Amino acid sequence: MKQIALYGKGGIGKSTTSANLSAALSHRDLSVLQIGCDPKRDSTRMLMQGRFIPTVMDLVRVRGDANVSLDDVVFTGYNGIRCVEAGGPEPGVGCAGRGIIATFQLLEKFGALSGDVIVYDVLGDVVCGGFAMPMREGYAQEIYLVTSGELMSLYAANNICKAVQRLASRVKSKCRLGGVICNAKGQPREEELVSEFARRVNSTMVQYIPRDHVVQQAEVNRQTVIEFAPDSPQAGHYRSLAGRIMENTNLTIPTPLEIDDLESLAREFL
Repeated sequence: MKQIALYGKGGIGKSTTSANLSAALSHRDLSVLQIGCDPKRDSTRMLMQGRFIPTVMDLVRVRGDANVSLDDVVFTGYNGIRCVEAGGPEPGVGCAGRGIIATFQLLEKFGALSGDVIVYDVLGDVVCGGFAMPMREGYAQEIYLVTSGELMSLYAANNICKAVQRLASRVKSKCRLGGVICNAKGQPREEELVSEFARRVNSTMVQYIPRDHVVQQAEVNRQTVIEFAPDSPQAGHYRSLAGRIMENTNLTIPTPLEIDDLESLAREFL
């Protein structure tokens, strides 16, 4: 079983990338489970025809974990992809990372962490204990950073590198960096910048995904690009990403940059 996690700054297109990746993987005759690890609970929405499925945290809060069944939290979406949303606490109270911990405990109890591929879609602005759990506890063994060429997006990706480096130092740790995914914003020389960032943190850019209006068209129609426009160039980029991830053996311990070096890198490509 291949267990991968996509981390990145909020709003970078991580959930869009995750959903399209899962859709592309499902067309390779693979059993796919996608787990949204973000309080926004929108990771799996395009796989569920626009539906916001109940979250583990909401169900546990209302019923108690003893009264939640597997069928309450795992939903079958596009092309047989199993979908789970961790959710989070009510606004203003509690720890958002707690939803991830509760979700993993529940899925483990039911033996539901299974399949050919598990895709964890994780918020990466702040890698606190809860959000780091997929890689800290050995669930996510390959970490992919979703970033654009914008400085704050690279800053968040670099912070995640620090977490991976720290966790990889543990004797029994299986956590490694699989690569960097450039979800482009259309900046000049963006592909070159992200590729060089990946090289400097001891990794590679596994896929460049250009900005394309078809992504918004698909989402307005409550679908992934893979479903909405399967013959489009954008769908081809997502299928390429799926293939490269499945074939990837270049797993590394990252070497995160100091902030001055990161800013200097960004200035080189202005």
